[in-house]
Amino acid sequence: MSKLNYLFERNKNWAEKIKKQDPDFFNKLSQQQKPQYLWIGCSDSRVPPNQIVDLMPGEIFVHRNIANLVVHTDLNCLSVIQYAVEVLEVKHIIVCGHYGCGGIKAALENKEHGLIDNWLRHIKDVYRLHKQKFDNLDNGKNKVDLLCELNVIEQVQNVCNTTIVQNAWKSNKELTVHGLIYNIQDGLLKDLNINISSIEEINSLY
Repeated sequence: MSKLNYLFERNKNWAEKIKKQDPDFFNKLSQQQKPQYLWIGCSDSRVPPNQIVDLMPGEIFVHRNIANLVVHTDLNCLSVIQYAVEVLEVKHIIVCGHYGCGGIKAALENKEHGLIDNWLRHIKDVYRLHKQKFDNLDNGKNKVDLLCELNVIEQVQNVCNTTIVQNAWKSNKELTVHGLIYNIQDGLLKDLNINISSIEEINSLY
């Protein structure tokens, strides 16, 4: 435990700083959370959801995994979506990728990475579906950036195709699924102009 002393010290300093700024902060935070947003993002440590959109803890519900995938056999992700939609009643589900994603880069490489290759297969499928878009790109960075964007679009469609989201729409719940991408180099989010609010809009994704 002594090896974590640095983190405990920083935690203590952080808590004290917050209480000086707002003495009632933690009391308010301990109340029932009522976020309006579910954020499905990448596990990359450089992409902390609360910070990059400048929201306080409790204002955004978060699920993260390598390359921000929404896989229909992933009960972890599906459980988060169900809780967010049916219990927290979020109004927005945001799928946010980021440029330079290590998972995307690994999926484009023609080599084995071990167990994670089973996860990366979902990204390779996105590449296969859109292969013609990559044929004229000779720059590796451009290929990665394009696949980062296409992967977000694919995961938005996967979110929309869950029974959870479709049942919410059938019940006339206010719920929109968005696709965003984050640029680590300048700290800015880019709207991929994908905002789906009904079953009828799903096919317009492509």
